[in-house]
Amino acid sequence: MGFRDATPSSHRHASDASARTDEARYDVAVIGGGVNGTGTARDLALRGRKVVLFERNDFAFGASGNNSGMIHGGPRYMLKSPQVTEESCRDSGFIQQIAPFLLFRIPFIVPVKDGPRGRMMLELVDAYFKAYDKYQPLKRGEPHTRIDASEMARLEPGIVGPYVGAITFDEWGIDGPRLCILNAVDAEEHGARLYNHTTVESVAPGDDGYLITARDTLTGERVRARAAHVVNATGAWAPVTAALGKLPTTRVLVRPGKGIHVTYDRRVSNYAVLAEAIDGREIFLMPWQNMSMIGTTDDDYYGDLDHVPSTSEEVRYLVQGAARVFPSIREARATGTYVGVRPTLYGFGVMEDALSREHAIIDHAADGAPGMYSMIGGKLASYRQFSQEMADAIAPSVPCTTHEKWLPGGDRTPDALALAETHAITPVAARRIVYRHGSRALRVLARVDRCPREREVVCACEPVLAAEVLHVVEREHARTVGDVARRTRLGMGSCGGMRCAARCGQIVADALGIAPAAGRAQAREFLERQAELRVVAMGPDQARQEALLLAQMRATLGEAEAGTGVDEGES
Repeated sequence: MGFRDATPSSHRHASDASARTDEARYDVAVIGGGVNGTGTARDLALRGRKVVLFERNDFAFGASGNNSGMIHGGPRYMLKSPQVTEESCRDSGFIQQIAPFLLFRIPFIVPVKDGPRGRMMLELVDAYFKAYDKYQPLKRGEPHTRIDASEMARLEPGIVGPYVGAITFDEWGIDGPRLCILNAVDAEEHGARLYNHTTVESVAPGDDGYLITARDTLTGERVRARAAHVVNATGAWAPVTAALGKLPTTRVLVRPGKGIHVTYDRRVSNYAVLAEAIDGREIFLMPWQNMSMIGTTDDDYYGDLDHVPSTSEEVRYLVQGAARVFPSIREARATGTYVGVRPTLYGFGVMEDALSREHAIIDHAADGAPGMYSMIGGKLASYRQFSQEMADAIAPSVPCTTHEKWLPGGDRTPDALALAETHAITPVAARRIVYRHGSRALRVLARVDRCPREREVVCACEPVLAAEVLHVVEREHARTVGDVARRTRLGMGSCGGMRCAARCGQIVADALGIAPAAGRAQAREFLERQAELRVVAMGPDQARQEALLLAQMRATLGEAEAGTGVDEGES
């Protein structure tokens, strides 16, 4: 069942090197397709600068797509870094203005233990959140509320233990990969050139700026571009990227911090619940979109940034802490883990969770590289401010408008029930498409009217229609099954992709004009990675079932390695 004719040729894999060779001149080359890189590319494109963006893997591959999924104010930063809290709250308000469809409210409960000092602790926590309340108007948050133990039990029956009461406050959830993708798409629509799955191999100075040489990791084709300015926005990879430009890495210091989350197949609580891990660190159990999660660890990480594992020890650490407050979490069905590496500012002799979440811009003119910059540190909640500061350094004469111009789809939020009836799809599918695309859900569903076959439900857990898979391939630079998953959450539900990855691989291969074997290889690679992240969260019985499922998957898709490029033949 093919869809190839629906795909514009400009978005297919090129069949020759010349089609991918780029020797154009740009004002700015941004290296790194995380939220800071895509945010900076968007800001500069809106200011009229000619921008090219390179991403080694896929947009939102790193920390931007593997965080706690919140644009939160950061109350825990308030004592040591109140400016971080203020910036995060202010940017949260701006992000709500430019992408209102993408955010959802998450109410939190902070239980306070009973005991000799229980009442005093409740007073102190209450006073702390009174101070946090002054930032709430910046992010359209509700003031905190103080409740007693009986009220807490009615709100969240799953909380068990001797508690004197609790504090409630709220934050905003967001789909981090979608935020990143929308920034990239808007940058492109304002003239930027995007290259994902394209690794920069060298940055060489010249008479008129810098020559960037890159390679498409899926096709092997080379890309060359010249730019007057270069922005290193590669997060935890920043020191490695700086070395490509012969810059002293002692000036580009980050302390990579690994954080994992454990995911569950449904919403197991009404509220997000703060808890304490065995070492005293603050963790949380949180309903998020149509699932739940526990997060997060915070450990130094010195391994391969392109392949970061989760471990069963990290899972037990999180579950143990959450179960002390919410015991029934041990009975819930874990569907897996996900893991990211924070690009935290470097600090020596400090515990990981005490490191600063501020951000910094390094001007490499002092290193003999004028026009080259590195962005280090930062967090999702204040990405827009960080991007503005970077763009101000390059184009100070043009004002920033990213806080007032909608991201794609942000102009209005369509009625999902009306769309479901009009386009003959389920209300759940319509609601999820509207959540991810805002007003551009109409573009996705217009495909269904033109080609009824695209009404096919590819991923039943989310759900994701064939029309949305094709939309993200054609309009959002998805080139693999993993790329589609980041943009749509395909395969991220309770089946872990077992029921949808193979079909998605077929659609992607057909749409991009690559061999069917390459699509199967993409599906197998996605499922193997999902299984690797899932098995560490499983008990013995579930792990045995997982082994059977993997054996079935390998029998269906094949064991042999296969590439994902255009030259692959049938296996």
